[in-house]
Amino acid sequence: EHYKHHWFPQVPSKGSGYRCIRINHKMDPLIGKAAGMIGLSHERLFQLLPSELTLWVDPFEVSYRIGEDGSICVLYEGPQPGGKATKQLESRTSCKEEWRTGRSSPSKSYSIMTVSS
Repeated sequence: EHYKHHWFPQVPSKGSGYRCIRINHKMDPLIGKAAGMIGLSHERLFQLLPSELTLWVDPFEVSYRIGEDGSICVLYEGPQPGGKATKQLESRTSCKEEWRTGRSSPSKSYSIMTVSS
């Protein structure tokens, strides 16, 4: 609903600035609202997530970066309409492994939180 007027599957990068979710020592209001809906306090959310996280939610792809100097990694890649082949992501495994081990932010390691419906 939040992205309804900012979602362009034919031009996936259009509106990407609006769809960027950011934690930079302050909680993004959209994440805070979602956390509240499932009963997580802001304090607990700050314990679970990195203090610097950028998440880009685009049609067919969700990517993230931990810290300001971290690599941009793809978290989800969906099939594009019309059967267009998507590019292979050589660094996908290493990016996920960095997130699990906290290697991109050496001062702190992170746990992964999984939310299911």
